[in-house]
Formats: sequence, C-alpha cells, structure tokens
Amino acid sequence: REGVVEETPEAYKDVDAVADVSHSLGIATKVVRLVPIGVIKG
Repeated sequence: REGVVEETPEAYKDVDAVADVSHSLGIATKVVRLVPIGVIKG
C-alpha cells in the first residue's frame, strides 16, 4: 500500500439520527446532549 489510507466519511453515521432511532425503539434513553469545548491532538 502507498501512503496513509484515510477513513471515508461514508463510514460514519449521523449521531443525532442514530440516537433518535435508538430512543424511539426503546433500546436507549436520551439523557443529555454534550458539546465539546476543546480538542487536544497529540
């Protein structure tokens, strides 16, 4: 293989849509929505 293979955006799902479906099916309960305040890379 040549170079670094990046992950494709298609590999991820919209977290809000997944949470809504899980909540409506009764397999999860929405409790709180968190918002990141910072990112540390290293």
